[in-house]
Amino acid sequence: MMIRIATRKSALALWQAKHVADALRPLPQVTSVELVPLTTRGDEVLDRSLQKIGGKGLFIKELEVAMEAGDADIAVHSMKDVPADMPEGFCIAAVLERANPADALVGKNLGELAQGARVGSSSLRRQAQLMALRPDIRVEPLRGNVNTRLQKLEDGQYDAIILACAGLERLGLEAHISEIFSPDQMLPAAAQGVIGIECLEDRTELLQLLKLLDHAATRTVITAERAVAKQLQADCQSPVAAFGEIDGTTLNLRAMVASPDGRKIIREQVSGPADDPLALGISLSGKLLDMGAAALLAQTGTDE
Repeated sequence: MMIRIATRKSALALWQAKHVADALRPLPQVTSVELVPLTTRGDEVLDRSLQKIGGKGLFIKELEVAMEAGDADIAVHSMKDVPADMPEGFCIAAVLERANPADALVGKNLGELAQGARVGSSSLRRQAQLMALRPDIRVEPLRGNVNTRLQKLEDGQYDAIILACAGLERLGLEAHISEIFSPDQMLPAAAQGVIGIECLEDRTELLQLLKLLDHAATRTVITAERAVAKQLQADCQSPVAAFGEIDGTTLNLRAMVASPDGRKIIREQVSGPADDPLALGISLSGKLLDMGAAALLAQTGTDE
């Protein structure tokens, strides 16, 4: 079976696609693997916030069109960018073992930042949690791929920026990390650090093949995390976080909903059997809604 992988053209997206290709090539059913690099609208429009132009789903749509048209067989994504509701006819056939899920501060650590320092972030989730830690800090929008963001920091546009540890580590850029946030400081986005493989649901033979790459523990955890986001009707740009960890047969799941300025944060956690992650995620989202999560999310404006 020949497999064509649709991917964005950024260095991180290409690394992830090549990583999946390297996992596929040794399988006896696979005769060849090739990459199909594509430009998405999310990559092209960099002068406006993702919320204003349609959310992180813009990084995915063109890859799905390529699969529908028969120009690609699978697409590789950062799972934190994948909406909780999949489009009809598509599925996440496999997820790889989770990398470092934490967020990192690049440039300076939190204690070194001066009063009123400018910190770049493309995420309301990060903005809210950072401002809860340091209300004096100015969080300013930051778009572009990892290297573009690092260059903007180097050029002095920001005093520090926040990036995902996984992306920096995958690109060999971990030396840029000044501080890694603990989950207590900054809870990660649902499925952060996880690579997912998407394909059409009717590709039965391909689905069976891709299942060989699926990492069961990672799928369990992100099923719970993504259920929280789905039940809260949150997208990748909402000030919502969810993070699960498996301890034996128990799944410990915590989540956070915040006002964009970080002045109001709701945190809750639940534990339960790891073999029913969906129920655990739904239970936790219900607790958050009972605590006023909907009202907080209603405060989310159109600016990052």
